[in-house]
Amino acid sequence: MLDKFNREINYLRISVTDRCNLRCSYCMPAEGIQKKPHMDIISYEDIIRVVSAAVVIGIAKIRLTGGEPLVRKDIIELVKGIKSVEGVKELVMTTNGVLLEKMAVDLKKAGLDRINISLDTLDPKKYKQLVRIGEIGEVLKGIDKIIDSGFENTKINMVLIPGFNEDEVENIKTFCEDKGLSLQRINHYSLHDINSIDRKYKAERPLKCSVCNRIRLTSDGKLKPCLFSDIEIPVDNSDLEKSLIEAVRSKPRSGTANNSRENWEIGG
Repeated sequence: MLDKFNREINYLRISVTDRCNLRCSYCMPAEGIQKKPHMDIISYEDIIRVVSAAVVIGIAKIRLTGGEPLVRKDIIELVKGIKSVEGVKELVMTTNGVLLEKMAVDLKKAGLDRINISLDTLDPKKYKQLVRIGEIGEVLKGIDKIIDSGFENTKINMVLIPGFNEDEVENIKTFCEDKGLSLQRINHYSLHDINSIDRKYKAERPLKCSVCNRIRLTSDGKLKPCLFSDIEIPVDNSDLEKSLIEAVRSKPRSGTANNSRENWEIGG
């Protein structure tokens, strides 16, 4: 489906939870967050219904994000359910990798097509400094496990943080090449100001607004047409297709600021 600015919107990013098992300094406060009540979180059944309506309007790629998607109970069942929806051509996930060692095989069996893993540094001390809790060894074991499980075209997401890790790009690139992975660099930004994107570093993300092809579903059941906007469309379970069309048509030419959400609620 085309939006008002003739961009083809064919990609839905779904935040299945706002919870996370890490506390990355650019994403979450050190003390964690106030958890949403279970009743406020969109159910798997409703997520699958949204996906089923989304393919009708031309959306073919689905990405599961968080928070950290692997901390949500029975996430494997959601993967199976989405994969069974006719019209879903690619189902992918972005994860911090901490739980991959024990879940990679089941994710592969469930039908997950591809994985992006967040890894901003290979230095154990810097990793601990960045994520506050968690160990880099868990992520590295998870990466090896997904390779052993047969996942292909895996990407490592590296947020370029000025003064922290920009000198590690070549090392992480070599790490990826040695393991058959690809590196996706992400310029650091604040949701509260699109002009905060530091484009002095060569990076693949965020995309420029002119080529943005996505909308987002939050874990509390709101459709967001734009990452850098406060626009939200509540999911109408009586007419899901209408909600999705409204979200696409509400997508601005360019975002400016998102002051109603934080990173962990949207999944980037």
